[in-house]
Amino acid sequence: MSKKHHYKSGKFYWAFLLPQYWGIWIAIVFLMLLAILPWAIQHRLATFLGNLAFKYLKSRRKTTVRNLEVCFPEWTVEQVQENARLVFVDMMLGVFETLNAWYSPQWFKDRVSIEGLQHIQTAQAEGKGVLLLGTHSTLLDAGGYLCAQYFEPDVVYRPQNNPLLDMLIYRCRATIYKAQIDHDDMRGLIRHLKEGDAIWYSPDQDFGLKQGVMAPFFGIPAATVTAHRRLLKISKAVAVPLYFYRHGDIKNPQYRVLIEPAVENLPSADELDDAIRVNKIIENQLRIAPTQYMWFHRRFKTRPEGYEKIY
Repeated sequence: MSKKHHYKSGKFYWAFLLPQYWGIWIAIVFLMLLAILPWAIQHRLATFLGNLAFKYLKSRRKTTVRNLEVCFPEWTVEQVQENARLVFVDMMLGVFETLNAWYSPQWFKDRVSIEGLQHIQTAQAEGKGVLLLGTHSTLLDAGGYLCAQYFEPDVVYRPQNNPLLDMLIYRCRATIYKAQIDHDDMRGLIRHLKEGDAIWYSPDQDFGLKQGVMAPFFGIPAATVTAHRRLLKISKAVAVPLYFYRHGDIKNPQYRVLIEPAVENLPSADELDDAIRVNKIIENQLRIAPTQYMWFHRRFKTRPEGYEKIY
């Protein structure tokens, strides 16, 4: 349950029918209509909106360009700019793909493949929970839907500030995930791991050094969360890298779920070494489809004394 309001996630309240919420109801109906559009129209709209966002969201564009500059120094200026633009297009495509997953899931039929499912099955057969080390992908909940075709994933989520929007998103996600765990509910997260669940968890953002250490990410020192070490230690779960991405012709896209072997000796006695290893796993994943990641987040915002500023 969110600390920002007293409503319980997923529950309908009569107050949601008050005029103050009518705009959201209208927007939801509009989004549902977008979900039934042919993909040819959806991807054209996404390209148009992505280009628009790239042009006018100057702060996000600047952050994206800077992230790509430091993470892919081998790219030319032109390549950085083009890939930065594609990040925004992929973000908009991800919105449509998520709408399809929520309201028109049959669109994904015969478009999904998976590699490495046995790594989850083996761990669960041994009675262990699985912490799926993933990323903040532009595919959003469409990625969860892809996974749900092969196993039952849980997800860690942050409740929305608006209670109606939170309720609607929670209910849509309930059709995809076995359980939705509030990011503040550490006890619930540990309980689900102890029960043998597979939980999608993304340790790829900068939350400062109160929750982590400085470790290289694409060769750049970055504040790296280490909370998953404690989760794994307490729950006796295993960490399994998970990545999903779109590939092939954009006019007829295919989707791939890649599951890698469980990370050995995680957590180890060395917090920094663990952070370095996890960052390297994420880095290798992102190199597969670089623009399908939320590069508009300030991944390198924490710069302790002695570290060069990135932004």
